[in-house]
Amino acid sequence: MTGRVGWRVPTRRLPTTLRVGGTILIGFFLVALTVPLWAPYSPVETVALPFKGASLDHPFGTDVLGRDVFTRVAYGTRIDLLLSLTSTVIAVLLGAVIGLASGYIGGWFDNVLMRAFEAIVSIPLLILALLVIAAAGPQYSGSLLLLTAVVVLVYTPRVARISRAVAVDLVTRDFLTVARSRGESTWSITRRELAPNASGVLLVEFGVRAGYAPILIGSLAFLGFGVRAPTPEWGLIISENRAALATTPVVVLAPAAVLAILIISLNLATDGLARYLGRTAVRTP
Repeated sequence: MTGRVGWRVPTRRLPTTLRVGGTILIGFFLVALTVPLWAPYSPVETVALPFKGASLDHPFGTDVLGRDVFTRVAYGTRIDLLLSLTSTVIAVLLGAVIGLASGYIGGWFDNVLMRAFEAIVSIPLLILALLVIAAAGPQYSGSLLLLTAVVVLVYTPRVARISRAVAVDLVTRDFLTVARSRGESTWSITRRELAPNASGVLLVEFGVRAGYAPILIGSLAFLGFGVRAPTPEWGLIISENRAALATTPVVVLAPAAVLAILIISLNLATDGLARYLGRTAVRTP
């Protein structure tokens, strides 16, 4: 009888990409948790003349209102990590449940749901996000809840399609036949049989989506559809100061570089996680 697919913690060293990306991510989390203890200024406090260049007092210069950009970028770590990770976790959990259940149930339910998701996925990410924001109405513009919902709605169909593919592969396994013969419900089989066996794929999918989430959130903020000012969010910081790119480039390039480092670290960690899990999948009786 074919056994369930299980995941053991291996004794070999972690891939270099996972260690490097993970270390950088830990640094971002430490900044987000401790920034009120060491940040030199308030993120909304005017501390100098607008668009001053980099100095010891202001390593990233000052913005259009004379606020310290370094402080705003440091505080922005909280916003971007919170939005990116929270929305990605919800999207992966929701997409996993829908996709696994759809692949297991099959039939007309699976066909209708997947065709609907394929139609959604065919719309470019940014355009779909803007459509959702427009549909929500101006009264919700800039709210963290709306931005979280936007990322969830954009990513859930993509995760569901991946999860459904895994479920289609698993439904023919003997352990699922045994579970059905015991009379277990669809929810029970999805939770107890399918989800654990799809965990490796879902973890990698989480890493991939988490790497793209900051780009989407930052793009919306740059276009004026993100969080409201004066909230210190990296995309908003770049948008507010883009007029000074030619005269004081540091106020734009610094937050852009921090955003790029976060995205690179997430992608490094994702690549390392994929290699790590891909080499350590084992069969358990």
